[in-house]
Amino acid sequence: MSLDIFLSNSLGNKKEKFNPIDPENVRMYVCGPTVYDDPHIGNARPLVVFDILFKLLKNKYGDKSVTYVRNITDIDDKIIKSSKEKKISTTELTSNITKKFHEDCDYLNCVSPTHEPKATDNIELMIKMINELIKGEFAYVNENHVYFKVKKFGNYGCLSNKNIDDLIAGSRVELSDKKQNPEDFVLWKPSRDNEPSWDSPWGKGRPGWHLECSAMSKKYLGNTFDIHGGGRDLIFPHHENEIAQSICANKTKSFANYWVHNNFITMSNEKMAKSQGNILKIKDFKKKISGQIIRMALMSAHYKQPLDWNDKLLIDCENTLDKWYRIELDNFKSIKIPNEILKPLYEDLNTPGYIANLHGLYEKASKGEKKDLFIAACQFVGLLSETYEQWQEFKKNRVSLSETEIEKMINLRDIARENKDYKEADQIRDELSDKGVLIEDKDGKTLWKFK
Repeated sequence: MSLDIFLSNSLGNKKEKFNPIDPENVRMYVCGPTVYDDPHIGNARPLVVFDILFKLLKNKYGDKSVTYVRNITDIDDKIIKSSKEKKISTTELTSNITKKFHEDCDYLNCVSPTHEPKATDNIELMIKMINELIKGEFAYVNENHVYFKVKKFGNYGCLSNKNIDDLIAGSRVELSDKKQNPEDFVLWKPSRDNEPSWDSPWGKGRPGWHLECSAMSKKYLGNTFDIHGGGRDLIFPHHENEIAQSICANKTKSFANYWVHNNFITMSNEKMAKSQGNILKIKDFKKKISGQIIRMALMSAHYKQPLDWNDKLLIDCENTLDKWYRIELDNFKSIKIPNEILKPLYEDLNTPGYIANLHGLYEKASKGEKKDLFIAACQFVGLLSETYEQWQEFKKNRVSLSETEIEKMINLRDIARENKDYKEADQIRDELSDKGVLIEDKDGKTLWKFK
């Protein structure tokens, strides 16, 4: 018996059974990075969340029946500002950051989306969409700017479940004397000298950020599609504006049917943000910790809940994976994972529930039972993707001591124990542990391994 997928739909704010428009052509769009700075751990959460959803949809409907689009925003005010600060062109900046983003995706073991369009490759589509909005009197031109008339769209606020006045009062709406109303948002703006620009009916300029996703989703997924994803910070104004301009330009009743938003990553229960000074870049973890550990940590809380990031979380995930990697991975046969194991994922991507199932399977695998199922179930969510040798090699490279130095310290500890200087012996053991080496006294010998 097949399982139904249930998702928490921000449009209506309730969990719903997922019914695709066309089961043979399931379509998902997720807002990708604005490539102006190195990706941080907060950016990693939606990467892993929607990577797992992509795998689940393919498991349900078939590999060739699911299209996953994740864009690259490579023109934006933040990009222009960052390129000026770094004294490089926007093209050089976005190329460098996009490369780092892809490296981070590989580090986290995320599969590539079906399509990954860049905003700058789709400017003509954006201009065409703006023209449609102007023709329908949903947008107006003022001094080479084009703005969307928010009050012309009667369902504005449907996603965030707020009225226009509340939305404006609670957000940083861009102020401009060129707007007819303060809530209107920009579709096209002029570029200053030495800034990237494109020809348009309204003069040289560039598109507004919100418009980019509307145009690219339309190109690859059509006027109406199944799932739109992203972080919850995008609900307003970005996703609210996408809905308004897309429905008005495409003359449809709906845009995306299911809106899935992951919650924030926090540190000491405060949102990770530049203003808080607590941003952790993904690149800072690469020499210290396996991407497998980061991925498992990101799965440790339900995507709808905040995830508090701390050292204990990472240590617990590393210890779990270290235990799991002791299962012999050689001669593994990929097998179909039964529904009772997958069920938590079908129930609104309940990754903590799925990890609990993995713990149960490990107990059986450690006794020689259902080893292939345990490994297959781990790999389904992107875990145990390395060989045991690669896992150990990573830990070895992280250790600051050579094997000769480790053996020397163990000999000194043995001498201290013979002299009954247990305090010195414990200090050497603790120093080795701090540097990533775990020792064990067994059968009169001291054995060691990398943590």
